[in-house]
Amino acid sequence: MKDIANRFEGNPLLKPADLQPSGDGLEIACLLNPGVFQFQNKTWLIVRVAERPKQKEGLISFPILRSGNIQIIEIPLHDPELNASDARVINYKGNDYLTTLSHLRLLCSDDHIHFYEPAGYPLLQGDGPLQSFGVEDCRVSFLENKYYLTFTAVSENGVGVGLKTTVDWKSFESHGMMLPPHNKDCALFGEKINGFYYALHRPSSVDIGGNYIWTAKSPDGIHWGDHRCIIKTRKGHWDDTRVGAGAAPIKTENGWLEIYHGANQQHQYCLGAFLSDLNDPAKLLARTEDPIMVPSAPYELSGFFGNVVFTNGHIVDPDGDTLNLYYGASDEFVCGARFSLKEICSLLKPCHD
Repeated sequence: MKDIANRFEGNPLLKPADLQPSGDGLEIACLLNPGVFQFQNKTWLIVRVAERPKQKEGLISFPILRSGNIQIIEIPLHDPELNASDARVINYKGNDYLTTLSHLRLLCSDDHIHFYEPAGYPLLQGDGPLQSFGVEDCRVSFLENKYYLTFTAVSENGVGVGLKTTVDWKSFESHGMMLPPHNKDCALFGEKINGFYYALHRPSSVDIGGNYIWTAKSPDGIHWGDHRCIIKTRKGHWDDTRVGAGAAPIKTENGWLEIYHGANQQHQYCLGAFLSDLNDPAKLLARTEDPIMVPSAPYELSGFFGNVVFTNGHIVDPDGDTLNLYYGASDEFVCGARFSLKEICSLLKPCHD
């Protein structure tokens, strides 16, 4: 498989060593999947920063949040009740835990490429029992003079979608769990459609059904319903195991263009695109047959969890065609690539009911 991405020459733009841990005794294991937005004439990333304690010989240790404080749990590697075969999730005494604890951190840039942490902006940590395993993979949408942050909220109760809003990125209003477990990959459309807010999301099923992309709509941006499944996995394709939305869809003259991720049974994550109706986003119009981006660069093939490209955010240039897409590579690095929207649209194939 080939792709049409023009990767930034400076990739990776960010790697774990570029940032400082949030506390003593912690190390940054991964930088992942940034949300992207424009604010004060700058390009901003809200990066998922995954941390863990410095590991000790013969032990595996991991952090969780308890009453707003980080608690470190240590387990001997030889404990027969420990299953640590997955780099991301371990099981101990029948319970699942994440090997890292993620928070969201703000960085900005004057040139789309070189990012730094500005003073005076908070990092966003998990808050309360439904976020005790951290917050992940934030998408940002701007509508009606307000920024909407949708993110993955993780706890022992499951994985759901949290929602916050802000106007200045220094104070935030929390709206709790927007969509309950098991759900993630939620992106709000950047404008109302026929008086309603719309969102893409990904409920999950391990039995009947699958990991598909759905739409939802809301009268107020807080309460959601009218859920409809629009994108399913395709057997034997690059996206045959799971699919999920990227950032807020891009409005074009022919429909809402969405860049989405898909994974196969070998856990390779690629990017594709689909188009839905401008007046009814639940109506699918077209979809790419092949991916538009495939892991191929060294930093995409090898890392914390290799063979992955995964996007949550992008910026469209004033020319209306150049798409600056920011993505996580190998669950470890933050990178960038440029696309032509016209070229993406030329690869779309009509969908038939």
